[in-house]
Amino acid sequence: MNEKLFKGLAGIFIFLIVISFLWPSSGDKNYNVNVQSTVYAGEGLDLATIGSLLKKAENATELERLLNDPATGVNNLDLNEDGKVDYVKVTEYGNDKSKGFSLTVEPIAGEVQEIATINIEKSGDDKAEVEVRGNEQVYGQNHYHHSSFGMTDMLFMYWLFRPHPMYMSPWGYGRYPGSYGAHNTVSQRDYKNRTSGKRDLQKSSSSRIKGKSTSPNAGKSATKGIKAPLKKPTRSQKSFQKRNPSKQMSRSAFGRSSASRTSRPSVRRSSGFGRSGGSFGGK
Repeated sequence: MNEKLFKGLAGIFIFLIVISFLWPSSGDKNYNVNVQSTVYAGEGLDLATIGSLLKKAENATELERLLNDPATGVNNLDLNEDGKVDYVKVTEYGNDKSKGFSLTVEPIAGEVQEIATINIEKSGDDKAEVEVRGNEQVYGQNHYHHSSFGMTDMLFMYWLFRPHPMYMSPWGYGRYPGSYGAHNTVSQRDYKNRTSGKRDLQKSSSSRIKGKSTSPNAGKSATKGIKAPLKKPTRSQKSFQKRNPSKQMSRSAFGRSSASRTSRPSVRRSSGFGRSGGSFGGK
């Protein structure tokens, strides 16, 4: 046989052997395919759904209860990625013409992260402007949601614009109302499905309320404890997340996340809900 032809056939034979080892067989179904995706922390609380809670609540105590009630389906936040929905605290502030509520989460004991603010301003005897602004660390810059509500649409307004003690949530990390129970987060797809009919605020890139007051929690951010990705983290938050990477960044293309979950701390409970009375389970 011609020497050149022999060498050529030998090369082809070796090439086919190598390919047979590298190429998966048709019966091999264990493909290790991963899709890198980022689910930001703010995607666990769709601010456009806050209006639906304001229509149901009669006071700030009830607003906090509804925010944390799994039956409403509005809250799916998990800043510390322990697999449990974070408890959102409500703090009232404002003056006679403009009222506000600060929504905060404590991802670990002693750390406070403001998530969003709700500002409500009367625009007449029977109307009010509602603006929900997402904290830029969580939602990015200029993240607003607006709507105009009639006083008859919101019983909340009658309570809000009459004399009453400012509500400050007494609850926090590991301290919850007696009837409250920590519950698991749901997938982002399920969360979007269950909130799709509850978005009654319109998104915009600028504020429409002129006389709003400043939140008492403005500037408060958790330097530790937040593992979920943020849109605009502080330097301290970036440093913490670099040392404690998010568990949900890498997901299987054809299955669920394989992230492990840690447990919550022991919980101290009380029979009441807040300073203005009421219980978490209902009126």
